[in-house]
Amino acid sequence: MLQVKHLTITHKKDLTVLVEGLSFTLSPGDRAAIIGEEGNGKSTVLKLLHDPASVAPYAEWTGEIMDKGLRRGYLAQELSPAQLKLSVWEFCQAAPAFEEADPKALDRCARQVGLDAGLFWDDRPMSTLSGGERVKLRLALLLLEGPDVLLLDEPSNDLDLQTLEWLENFLLSCPVPVLYISHDEPLLRRTANVVIHLERLRRRTLPRCTVARMGYEQYTQERSAGFAHQEQVARKERSEYDAKMETFRRIHDSVEHQLVTVSRQNPGKGRLLKKKMHTVLSMGRRFEREKEDMTALPEWEEAILTAFDPDRSALPAGKTVLRLDLPCLSAGERVLAQSLRLWVDGPEHIGIVGPNGAGKSTLLKAVADQLLPRTDLRAAYMPQNYNELLLGEQTPVDLLAPSGHKDDITRARTLLGSMKYKAEEMEHPAAALSGGQRAKLLFLAMVLGGANVLVLDEPTRNFSPLSAPVIRDVLAQFPGAIISVSHDRLYLEQVCSRVLTLTSGGLTQNP
Repeated sequence: MLQVKHLTITHKKDLTVLVEGLSFTLSPGDRAAIIGEEGNGKSTVLKLLHDPASVAPYAEWTGEIMDKGLRRGYLAQELSPAQLKLSVWEFCQAAPAFEEADPKALDRCARQVGLDAGLFWDDRPMSTLSGGERVKLRLALLLLEGPDVLLLDEPSNDLDLQTLEWLENFLLSCPVPVLYISHDEPLLRRTANVVIHLERLRRRTLPRCTVARMGYEQYTQERSAGFAHQEQVARKERSEYDAKMETFRRIHDSVEHQLVTVSRQNPGKGRLLKKKMHTVLSMGRRFEREKEDMTALPEWEEAILTAFDPDRSALPAGKTVLRLDLPCLSAGERVLAQSLRLWVDGPEHIGIVGPNGAGKSTLLKAVADQLLPRTDLRAAYMPQNYNELLLGEQTPVDLLAPSGHKDDITRARTLLGSMKYKAEEMEHPAAALSGGQRAKLLFLAMVLGGANVLVLDEPTRNFSPLSAPVIRDVLAQFPGAIISVSHDRLYLEQVCSRVLTLTSGGLTQNP
């Protein structure tokens, strides 16, 4: 059993309190999902539970973590640059359980995640594997360790639809407690039986933690219903209070007027009026005390709020966006697909799916290489690896307002505020932000650039379940063209007008 008591985490750089007073217990059978907006400390909580030293460079914490020597299996959200340079074989060798495992155990774990066991001994650099292949490989190595509790940071990222179904079944049948972060709403609805919600209210200055031992869908429904009821009661009480205060002011003004005009002419009546005023003032003080006990209006952390300018982003229906004909799609010496044709006209919204390793990201990079130099279009590219675009010590403001002009900086800060960045976070190095915050930053850059063609590799993968619906709605209404790769089932359903599957024989249209 893993127990956490009164956990408070503070960011060292600006003393922002990310998490305050978090307490929960994990027992076998618990599948606890941590949810919350980007930058609220979800990944930091997992890192801290795995290894407190890993967060020491940037965060301080207080509280108790009681695990009684549990073996904790931790899946990080991303691999480090050094790990990406290792060959697959070298990466596997670095896992203590790998060398001790017999071939049967290796084969069993590989089959569990849908991998060919031969991948363990592959000489290719880790960086050349698809995102989904890397996640599967790391999950297989994690299973070899036989952990007592699993801490999974975005295990659903980059998984193809088939492997997502496997992950759902794995979580549902897992005999050890699991604490995980995921932005895949169907997976949350189907697997979570505990919800840990991290929020930062009042312009992200007041942390709030909610632990609910129920499913994700039930939690969101009860939360919405509870907020609606609380708001109804609070507004009714305020309406009744306003009516009482209006009556009080009317009586007070009347008695005060009589005191001024009558007391000098009729001292006896003046004394009675003073006594009446004392009673009126007592009534006012009673109303003020009642106000202190009124039901508070509900507070919740609002999702991001921004959108593309329809006048700048619109494309005419007959506009030729893309004519891509590739006899062969390759990654190094490896042939991924043949006879590829991808034609896009006007404001089409294209979603590309396929198994991990099929070459979807490679294809999207080829699309970006063809579209970005075009002068008759304003294309923007959002890669799966954000570090391709967010390097060095540049801050979000630097990246969104490279000119340094006052008006550009003001606009950048306004947009960052719409994405719920605090003023301090606007000055953090962009490369050090959470995955979700970096996704927001790239999204804002596309908005500022007035793009009318978006090339998006897993656009919703790092947006929280609270932000993702907003992003899907914004992209669904985008009046330009979208060419995207995604495993987000709701994104494919709500945003894409055409869904294509990439196979070794090319692209095929989904029914």
